[in-house]
Amino acid sequence: MKVSKRAQAIPPSATLAVNSKAKELKAKGIDVVDFGVGEPDFDTPDFIKEAAIKALQAGKTKYTSESGIIELRRAIANKLERENGINTP
Repeated sequence: MKVSKRAQAIPPSATLAVNSKAKELKAKGIDVVDFGVGEPDFDTPDFIKEAAIKALQAGKTKYTSESGIIELRRAIANKLERENGINTP
């Protein structure tokens, strides 16, 4: 495959390099907290997987409006008020 000079000039991903190094150290038995790629070191909980499946089956596969999903915004506002004492307008 021929790669353009412009594509060849793109530097390697620093994020992927950090991730690769973390995996290498883990393979050697070194305890590493890897913040490189931003992926958790645990499987997604089942209730989240099930909610994602339901959302997909309900056709929720499009972008939301720029202001977001109103139900989610309300839930966040309720959480902030209940747990953090922050009143939102």
